[in-house]
Amino acid sequence: MDERKLVIWGCGGMGREVLDLCEQLGREVIGFLDDRPDMRGQTVDGVPVLGGLADIVKLRGDVKVICAGVGSPVLKKRFVHQTKEHGFTLAETLVHPSVRLSPKNRLGLGSVICEGAILTIHVRVGDFVIVNTRATLAHDVTVADYATISPGVNISGNVSIGEGAFIGTGSALREKITVGAWSVIGGGAFVKDDVPAGVLCAGVPAVVKKKLL
Repeated sequence: MDERKLVIWGCGGMGREVLDLCEQLGREVIGFLDDRPDMRGQTVDGVPVLGGLADIVKLRGDVKVICAGVGSPVLKKRFVHQTKEHGFTLAETLVHPSVRLSPKNRLGLGSVICEGAILTIHVRVGDFVIVNTRATLAHDVTVADYATISPGVNISGNVSIGEGAFIGTGSALREKITVGAWSVIGGGAFVKDDVPAGVLCAGVPAVVKKKLL
């Protein structure tokens, strides 16, 4: 395995969780990336904020970049594009040691699977996805690129999560439904019907509250 050192996009809560995961996996993180001028040079959890990619071009061949250090699907996609444009290598998927992965599952590039997550069988996770703590993905669930599954989410079998969807904390999705691309499911919602693309859906049972795109 390529054991190049890592840098993490984002130094907020999710970025710090990813840092902790890297430490548990024995991977060295040399810094956070953050474009905000006031953050450059700061130290977060003992790790320096290096600035943006333009500030670390000399490290291009020596590091890999983690783009799933933020929960926002929009930001993840932006960071991936910037990382590729600057010629940096994207980090592989990181899986917490507590997670048991069936050989029947498939994980894409650059995703983060957090502590206590359960992925049963024939689960397919795309690129740059976050599956957060204690989330459950049942059989034949598909999660497309850039999606974020928040803590404590329960997704029943044969559910399809579209690109860039955000599934809020503690929500539950019944079997055989589809959540459209770039939609948001509010925390604590129970989703029993298909959700179209680009909407906010919330409530018990969940209903469309407004269009986002």
